[in-house]
Amino acid sequence: MFDIATTRKETTKIHPPTIIFAMLGVLSLGASVLAGYGMAGGKARSWTHLIAFAAVTAITVYVILDIEYPRLGLIRVDDADHALIQLREGMKQETR
Repeated sequence: MFDIATTRKETTKIHPPTIIFAMLGVLSLGASVLAGYGMAGGKARSWTHLIAFAAVTAITVYVILDIEYPRLGLIRVDDADHALIQLREGMKQETR
């Protein structure tokens, strides 16, 4: 149990290198440039496509970052923490 708890605690401290986040930003910017270039040839702008593309790109980047830092955003891991706390309390009661 101690090994699992220590491994879990240490893995929450390990994050991808900064270059990965920079590449994510460059990829988003590149996709936006290519989409804008593709839409520039049209006579009329499709605001639905513009807003949908921007929203999907922003949501994708947000979800990736939120999963990477699960204690800070909307995606939470409190249930897993609660299960470990209950297990620890159960172990304390058994040793008494």
